[in-house]
Formats: sequence, C-alpha cells, structure tokens
Amino acid sequence: MTHGLHRTVLLEEAVDALQVTAQGIYVDGTFGRGGHSRAILARLGDTGRLIALDRDPHAVSSAKQMADERLSVVQACFSQLRDVLRTAGVERVDGVVLDLGVSSPQLDDAERGFSFRRDGPLDMRMDPQRGISAAQWLAQATEREIGEVIKRYGEERFAKQIARAIVAARSRQPIHRTRQLAEIVAKAVPAHEPRQDPATRTFQALRIHINQELEELEVTLPQCVESLKAGGRLVVISFHSLEDRIVKRFLQREARPEVPVRLPLRANEMPPPRLRLVGRATRPSETEMQDNPRARSAVMRVAERLAA
Repeated sequence: MTHGLHRTVLLEEAVDALQVTAQGIYVDGTFGRGGHSRAILARLGDTGRLIALDRDPHAVSSAKQMADERLSVVQACFSQLRDVLRTAGVERVDGVVLDLGVSSPQLDDAERGFSFRRDGPLDMRMDPQRGISAAQWLAQATEREIGEVIKRYGEERFAKQIARAIVAARSRQPIHRTRQLAEIVAKAVPAHEPRQDPATRTFQALRIHINQELEELEVTLPQCVESLKAGGRLVVISFHSLEDRIVKRFLQREARPEVPVRLPLRANEMPPPRLRLVGRATRPSETEMQDNPRARSAVMRVAERLAA
C-alpha cells in the first residue's frame, strides 16, 4: 500500500499476523503514513477500535485527516503506550503492531535532515520540537563520543576516522547541513561497500542516537506484553540488526523464561512464559524487495500473549 511516497513494508503479512477481529481493540504504535492503520480499520467492525501513536507531528497531522470514529490518534512515543492506554480508558488490547525505524516521507523531506541524498538542515529529530538536533549534538560531543555512537549504532569500521574528520571540520566552520556532513564522511572513509554511499552508516547511527530509538524500543516491548489480552498478538517489523536483536532476545526471554543457575525448582514452580512465538522471522518477498528497495532489510517477528 502506498500513501504519498510511502510504501508500507510487509503490510498484508503484518495485519494477517495480528488476526484482526471485527470488535477488537488494536494499537498501531508507529502510524507513519497510516499503511498498517488503514489495513486494520478495513478489517474492523463498527464497534472495533484502533489507537494510533506517532511522535512525529507530521504523521499525526496526516492521521487526523482520516475521518474514522474508530480511530484515536495521539502524538506520543510508543514508550508512552501504558499512559496512552490508561488515558483512553483501555486496560487490554487484542494486538499491537510496531513498524520501527524511519518512514519514507521523513527520508524524502530534505528539511527533516534524515538523508544525505538531499541537502537540508542537519536535524534528524522525529519530533522537531523535542531534544537537540544532530547538528547541535555534533557541535558539542567529544571526538570519542562521536566515534562510539557511529561505531555502536552504525556498525561502521571507520568510526574513529570519521569522528576525527568531523571534529577537525567543525573547528573550521559549524556543520549545519546534511550534504556538508556527507562530504566530510566520504573524505574520511577509505573504502565503502559497493552500491552504498559512504555516509549511510553514519547517518543511520546519528538518527538512532538522536531519537534514542533502541532505548525507546527496550522500554516499549514489556509494555506491549502487559497491554495484551490472552491470545493478543504483538507484531514487530525491524529494519536494523540492532533493533531486530533486541526484539528477538526479548521475545525469546518471554517465551522461555530463564531460571537462575543452580536454583532448585519443581516443574510447577517454574516461571510461566508470557508469550508464545508465532512462526519464524518473516522477510519481504523478492517481488516486494524489487518494487521497494527499502524493504530489503525488513524482518518481522510475531508473538502471542498467553493466559496469566
């Protein structure tokens, strides 16, 4: 499904995995441009309900143009899920979908500063009204801090060289533009992967850090489980290996609770699992990846809430 310039990845697979019931209550924790929300609403009955969250005010504005009484839209990080549901008077839901990462409209809008392909202000905030921009952070961070962020979140082997080049460049003039940063990185990287811009990993790392994406995810996943009814489904689509690793390990822990070594427990004393893993990790089809190259790195994982 395409809305504006955004193609929702694994759309049918994700909504099928939710097993939407006509009268159910569902959460789209990452509205974006509404691909998953529209598909969920298409399967809901008149008394069904969908609560959509997004921290990006542009996404919320887009959501509010959808005239549907079954849809409630809240500008909030998905880490605020518990509070959003409490305010809405909802105790348990039938399903939650999280579509992680950045959306195509965010990448394609030069003014948002997410992409090195279009020159714009070096911002990268999903909510431009909160926190500091990438330009502000790069102006004040130490060379070591910059290198650690690029290495950890971008898995960039030339992180030290890039950090050194950024600090040297900012001593001459402030780094305010995306193209400016991309050129600094390109000169600092002696080699890069074929068909990948040398700035790719650095921009990805800065975006993840500025928006605290991995920390948000770690806080959100337990809230999703707590919010689900027995039989409710959690569907998470990741686009980055670090995201997917967090999701995979969390779901495995919830499906097979760990017991401290040497702690003598009878079978009936074992902590019960809260989730059941549903199928294996799902990736986009060859056709979808050909039609939408941004789908290449997507991984979907699904789990079902067990009775308490």
